[in-house]
Amino acid sequence: MSDNKLHIAVIGSGGAAMAAALKAVERGARVTLIERGTIGGTCVNTGCVPSKIMIRAAHIAHLRKESPFDEGVSSQQAPKVDRAKLLAQQQARVEELRNNKYESILRDQSAITVLNGEARFVDAHNLVVRLNEGGEQTVHFDRAFIGTGARPSETAIPGLAGTPYLTSTSGLALDTIPERLIVIGAGFVALELAQAFARLGSEVTVLARSRLLSDEDPAIGEAIEAAFRREGIKVLRQTQASRVDYTNSQFIVDTNAGAQAHTMRADQLLVATGRTPNTEALNLEGIGVKTAGGAIQVDKYLQTTVPGIYAAGDCTNQPQFVYVAAAGGSRAAVNMTGGKATLDLGAMPGVMFTDPQVATVGLTEAEAIRQGFSVDTRMLDLEYVPRALVNFDTHGFIKMVAERDSGRLLGVQAVAAEGGELIQTAVIALRARMTVEDIGNELFPYLTMVEGLKLCAQTFTKDVKQLSCCAG
Repeated sequence: MSDNKLHIAVIGSGGAAMAAALKAVERGARVTLIERGTIGGTCVNTGCVPSKIMIRAAHIAHLRKESPFDEGVSSQQAPKVDRAKLLAQQQARVEELRNNKYESILRDQSAITVLNGEARFVDAHNLVVRLNEGGEQTVHFDRAFIGTGARPSETAIPGLAGTPYLTSTSGLALDTIPERLIVIGAGFVALELAQAFARLGSEVTVLARSRLLSDEDPAIGEAIEAAFRREGIKVLRQTQASRVDYTNSQFIVDTNAGAQAHTMRADQLLVATGRTPNTEALNLEGIGVKTAGGAIQVDKYLQTTVPGIYAAGDCTNQPQFVYVAAAGGSRAAVNMTGGKATLDLGAMPGVMFTDPQVATVGLTEAEAIRQGFSVDTRMLDLEYVPRALVNFDTHGFIKMVAERDSGRLLGVQAVAAEGGELIQTAVIALRARMTVEDIGNELFPYLTMVEGLKLCAQTFTKDVKQLSCCAG
């Protein structure tokens, strides 16, 4: 390995950092990657992978208890859930993926040196690593990339800090299913875990400061709340915890439930109210890297306010999705090695893995109006989608937002089983600047959920009730 190669310091080892490191090496640089904890970051270790395994297990448990085909498929009964065994299976897959997608790749890359320790910037070309095994090491770099991710936010509720409450991280590692669970939070993570625990046997109550998914189209939150109520999950809107106590292995939560105060008890309390960037140990202020609420501010080239220092992922002001982090890391590496790549988030999909799933891309109706568009919208109930009908599961909808004069697609919001599988078609349609007429004229395979996009597009000019099953 030649010492005159461009040297890039990469701090972190999650989706953004790994993408940056590998792309930098591909483009001829040598990399020193610094990780203070477990290789792989949030997604594979404590986020996407373990949560989706738990959600899938909960879905199977739910189907064994009840399904749309109860009358024709007998022996539906409450399943026996052994959370300890499920957790062992979950963690085994996490370790397998961590090794295959992170650790073994790093071992095989001679141009990447891994340091296990905590990094701190000294100036714009030097940092000090406090090594986990003891001692310190100075690293001089030509460019630096920060991909340190985020952690569950702490919530300032009186009494909470002194209790053994759960976060999304510890909740996924819980080896028992609590009899009663209170969830504070109403975003993607909170709702995914609330439903998973409920389906595995917990009696769940969700406390929403305003409403479910308050950043999304109101119809989405209403649809998910209806789904939760069908499953016995209690949702309290406009409700905040005013105090938390922990006595005799029980959580006691006081709330401001509307005009009436209310006290609830539970075996476990899960707090999922957002995530905080892992940036406080880096001395960013000391070297002039601008942050806001701990989030590193980056420009369209992923560069911070200090030339030569780049960042991407959950530690920045970008949306907190691992695919955004990886895309940002890769583009930052291009730019650190002489390129001019940008990250276009104009058609960024988002998926919440509840049942039904929530899948979105582009602008909501309200966002489009705020941006000055004259809009036309249509909402198609799933009772008009053949795939949903034959599944005997028509809860949900697909909504399209279009520019009124041109018909150009501006956004799609869907609440549907496997909604995450249909949204990428909408992403591609947005990228291609397709109109709803274009989408309505495309060929879609019959008896697929994605056909709902075609049907919804056709409702801009037709009465869907008057269409034949696979109308062209």
